[in-house]
Amino acid sequence: MKTFLLFIWAIAPVCLSAQSYDVKLIPDSLKKNARAVVREDEYILEIKSPGKAVTKERHVYTILDETADNVGGYRSLYGKFNSISSISGYLYDAGGKELKHVKKKDMEDRSYVSWENLIDDERYKEHDFYYRTYPYTVDYQEEDEFNGLMGFSAWRPLHAPGISTQHSKYVIIAPADYKVRYKPFNCSYQPVIAEVGGKKIYTWEIGNLAARSTETSGPGWSAMAPVVLIAPSDFEVEGYKGNMSTWTSYGKFIDQLRAGRDVLPEEIKKKVHELTDNLKDPRDKVYALYDFLQKNTHYVSIQLGIGGWQPFPAEYVATKRYGDCKALSNYMVALLKEAGITGKYVEIAAEQGAAPLIEDFPCSQFNHVISCVPMGKDTIWLECTSQTGSPGYMGSFTGDRKAVIIDSAGAHVVSTPSYSSSDNLESRVINASIDADGNLDANSSTYYSCLAQEMPHFLIHDVSGEQREKYLNQLFNLPTYKVDKSSYEEIKGAKPAVKEYLHVTSPGYAGVSGKRMFISPNLFDKSSIRFSPDSARRYDLVYNHASRDVDSISLTIPDGYTPESVPQDVKIDCKFGKYSASLKLMPGKITYYRIWEQNRYRYPASDYPEFVKYYEQIYKADHARVVLVKKE
Repeated sequence: MKTFLLFIWAIAPVCLSAQSYDVKLIPDSLKKNARAVVREDEYILEIKSPGKAVTKERHVYTILDETADNVGGYRSLYGKFNSISSISGYLYDAGGKELKHVKKKDMEDRSYVSWENLIDDERYKEHDFYYRTYPYTVDYQEEDEFNGLMGFSAWRPLHAPGISTQHSKYVIIAPADYKVRYKPFNCSYQPVIAEVGGKKIYTWEIGNLAARSTETSGPGWSAMAPVVLIAPSDFEVEGYKGNMSTWTSYGKFIDQLRAGRDVLPEEIKKKVHELTDNLKDPRDKVYALYDFLQKNTHYVSIQLGIGGWQPFPAEYVATKRYGDCKALSNYMVALLKEAGITGKYVEIAAEQGAAPLIEDFPCSQFNHVISCVPMGKDTIWLECTSQTGSPGYMGSFTGDRKAVIIDSAGAHVVSTPSYSSSDNLESRVINASIDADGNLDANSSTYYSCLAQEMPHFLIHDVSGEQREKYLNQLFNLPTYKVDKSSYEEIKGAKPAVKEYLHVTSPGYAGVSGKRMFISPNLFDKSSIRFSPDSARRYDLVYNHASRDVDSISLTIPDGYTPESVPQDVKIDCKFGKYSASLKLMPGKITYYRIWEQNRYRYPASDYPEFVKYYEQIYKADHARVVLVKKE
């Protein structure tokens, strides 16, 4: 974790000797529901020019218990565009007495090559006092120089759930004619702006923010914590100059980085024509080239210098047969261009839970690049880092969000595909039998589509047979069971699907007591979701992915049993979703049919009692049992 806490030099220098970090000085209101307290959080950025800046930062954290030990550690990145001038760290006990002091030379220096980066020229300084007598306080200070700017850190006065803030300050010192852009979210914080000696000084400052917690089925932290986004107007990095005041100017800068990087080797050009010249439908050409990309390249992240923003040339990818998301997407666009098809380079914020794009605040808000092919009123979206995904499918990684298409005209905001409840389908048909001892033998055939097929897709392509078997034998909420046969069939497409077959045995599935047999007809899909009705809800109820689950079960039962108790049919239809379960009992057989359709929703906290009732009704219906009695 790198924390941005700085001394304000030339304005209000902090005097260390005047500071006291006795825990008794923390207001009780900041200790409530907190695992750590930010005592001081100061960050100062002085912009010398569009490409040069210096920073001073300081953070002081009091760690209240072991759940916050990670907060007390320190990590600071440096690389081609920034150098660390100095770092120091201090450790204080509960009474504020200094116990240890470290400098830059005392800290670990490591290469920042992560699991996904083959090569990265960034490094980092890392340190931890490993002090575990609570509470304790750490104080880290750092000064950096930047030679290349393309973005500024946001001001986040509340760092994370369970952490309160006693004092936080963010300062920007810029030439008077330099435009600093900012936008508050989940707050109304505005800077105090002053002009001193030809400089314009922006200061954000706040204190005594109590700790907050996220809530189950509530908004994510980024949607509830106060933050001020801050971005440059003019900027410069490695000789490239740009402006990001508008999406048009931002896009032109990114397109500038790609200029001349779409040249293909002659043998690849020939291959493109070999694959596409005899195809009439442009879609078929796109699919053929995407298949070629998947079979002949693989994803490797290489982040060197401006390579964090600039793709490697298409010729490099063709020769090496690997690249990161930027390089592979740029290569895909080049392949399409050779075939006479216009492909687009698209920047996007990937992964589930990614913060939504702020459309009216142009800046780099992205961590991923994909490509797309506009086709009249339709668009083919292409995830170029996947060797197994379907063309057109964005899924949970990049679907249902805003992105920006980059070309010579600049950039414009677009929406990636979203998926409805009927798209995200899990439809299971089970033919099963229970013997006189209550043992279950079941054949399960399941059809998964769109978001529902992502886990089966992963099981097919990304794990070993042993790992898949282990997962399947921990999947169902059964006391004891065994999946001894499994097979999968994949259906490619913009809305991909997977067909799964399982053979499952579960000894003692049905309870047998004397003459009675107790059977839960919902074999594999029992809901485990329950909420406390006593919870004091603060935030909205949020569910972002619609889905539809359908179960059709035919269950053969032993001869000689008659019903004593049969669950009533259940039907629920409310704002959160729809649910129905029905059962028929015939001689020697139980048939059970269940549909659960979840809506996407966002409702106020006042709807929480209805929300609790909805899930409780489903839980009880899913766990209902048939009671059979054996004839004398």
